[in-house]
Amino acid sequence: MRVFKTRTIATDACKKGRVMIGGAPVKPSRTIKPGDVIDVRKPPITYTFRVTALSQGRLGAKLVPEYLENLTPPSQYELLEVTRISGFVDRRKGLGRPTKREGREISRFREDAYADNFFLDWEDDDDEGEE
Repeated sequence: MRVFKTRTIATDACKKGRVMIGGAPVKPSRTIKPGDVIDVRKPPITYTFRVTALSQGRLGAKLVPEYLENLTPPSQYELLEVTRISGFVDRRKGLGRPTKREGREISRFREDAYADNFFLDWEDDDDEGEE
């Protein structure tokens, strides 16, 4: 009911265990009833809804509050705001190329901070022990 943009995305979320009713993961075909409390994990936050009534068909966004009650605690919304403000971009491993900035940081790390200093210090320590 308008929690996800498309039915396909909603199905994928169910299959990945991101949708729960009563603390148990649900299948996409799970039938709901009034009074069910649904937890939807959309990183970085978890939304919580209570089903107040069932709809016979598709409905407009303005009618959603008649069927779902939003129980999401304010702390979850604060977490979302903190994430937005910090500028943190959640990019999973292997998902796209590094940005220019990340590439420069990786190069700097490889060249200056790690490779040269590590081996030079290691060779100096070796010489001290022989004398």
